[in-house]
Amino acid sequence: MSTPNILILPGWQNSGPAHWQSRWEALHGDVRVEQHDWMRPLRGDWIARLEDVLLARHDAHGGPSILVAHSLGCLLTAAWASHSRNTHLVSGALLVAPGDPERPELQAALKSWSPVPLNKLPFPSLLLGSQDDPYCSFARARAFAAAWGAEFIDFGACGHINADSGLGDWPEGRALLARLHPGLPTAAHNPTI
Repeated sequence: MSTPNILILPGWQNSGPAHWQSRWEALHGDVRVEQHDWMRPLRGDWIARLEDVLLARHDAHGGPSILVAHSLGCLLTAAWASHSRNTHLVSGALLVAPGDPERPELQAALKSWSPVPLNKLPFPSLLLGSQDDPYCSFARARAFAAAWGAEFIDFGACGHINADSGLGDWPEGRALLARLHPGLPTAAHNPTI
């Protein structure tokens, strides 16, 4: 089974070096979708960028990609899937700690992200929700999973499931990702010397 293209979709303000997404990029060779503006995220711009990267990856490497999204990256996945004619370029998505742009304290900064698309995703997905996520209530995360047709995983009380959660390289998350692509190597990427 071939190794899929794994695309990292960070949330608002990007993922720093201690974040599990950045660690996966370094350890496993996953590819981050770089957005033009991490601080003032505009939904349309982010959707267009994801579309461009998916098309380029498909042209260069063939085969579909798996999306590994955190926070606003989860909303990007849903927004992109509800507009794109190229959803066949994605074979699955790991959606971790979705943010909720409709929370009063986030509405001003993330106004272009409302309303949240609630269409069923056209590919398999897992959504991990935390019971004490400061950016999305547990009930809201569960509702997103139901609307998107994602398998919901209760990740306990783990904050925003980010660098502050102390996950390190997060092998448990990598094992969950492997459920979307059974042939996925979960050991660290060892580049040839």
